[in-house]
Amino acid sequence: MDKDSIILILCSLGIAQGLFLCGYLLSLKKGNVLGNQLLSLILIGLILRIGKSILHVYIDLSPWQRNMGLGGILLVGPSLWWYGKMLLLKLKTLPKSAYLHFIPFGLFELFCWLIPNDGQLWAYLTYYAVFVHLAIYIVLAIRILKFGSPLASKVAIRWFRNLVIGVGLIWFFYIGNILGIVPFYIGGALFFSFLVYVFSFLMLKQHTFTLEKYVNTTVDPKEVRLIINKLERLFTTEATYLQPNMNLASVAEQLQVTPRALSQAINEVLHMNFSEYVNSHRINKAKQLLVHPDYAEEKIATIAYDVGFNNPTSFNIAFKAITKITPTQYKKGHIAAVKSS
Repeated sequence: MDKDSIILILCSLGIAQGLFLCGYLLSLKKGNVLGNQLLSLILIGLILRIGKSILHVYIDLSPWQRNMGLGGILLVGPSLWWYGKMLLLKLKTLPKSAYLHFIPFGLFELFCWLIPNDGQLWAYLTYYAVFVHLAIYIVLAIRILKFGSPLASKVAIRWFRNLVIGVGLIWFFYIGNILGIVPFYIGGALFFSFLVYVFSFLMLKQHTFTLEKYVNTTVDPKEVRLIINKLERLFTTEATYLQPNMNLASVAEQLQVTPRALSQAINEVLHMNFSEYVNSHRINKAKQLLVHPDYAEEKIATIAYDVGFNNPTSFNIAFKAITKITPTQYKKGHIAAVKSS
């Protein structure tokens, strides 16, 4: 099998996988449905453009067919920008004005047979205009990352940043090619294949596409911060985390909020779940006890029970997950440090 055949297979697999992801996103009926639809539009726009690149290498396309593929870029920019707003700015619905941003794509596809694509000056100007259009929206997306909501989770920010970088690199491949910077024309298609399989990996982990777990919540952002302040006071003054049978519902009852509101507050502000939050307090307390003189002769199991764990095994696992070492290693390390000082 020669190099061209391998490239064709890889690019075609990327297109096929991209179409699969679009179908998956559009089939989701829970969570951020509109956000998933916008994400699928990003993929559709890229598929149109990448598909045109693949076919153009191996088939002599008509000008209107090339324009249909080129027009996909006009769909990517607005979809990316509004997706960022949905994800990071907690936008729940699109305003009517948002649909104006998709008019260029619709007009370009509708009149693709009239738009020049013959290698002449106007054809090049059209090509550049389409990619300048995408560049503008990439800049707007970067502004969302820079000035986005302080309540946006780190996971959501990281996901959207990677998405913007991926789209930006595809933009660079094509602009770089026409400027002579990137000699490998099909490079954009190959990179898209890599990108879409990364998306697939995240989908299989069932992580990325549930970023907006609380998208339909009615809890006000100020209320979220107030809940966290009350939670911190409760854990600091009453050491509630030391109770072995404590759970989300019981703590929410003490704070006079719903379990869902409490879970959302911890997730959005502290970027962890309830169990992780409780364990972080328990491990901090355990670290104090491990080096306390009154606990010098106590067994590790005793400390595990004293800080709220139901068994030493769970304590050891949680301790190592947070500190990267075992409780015994932590204790020995402190003793060694004291002797050497």
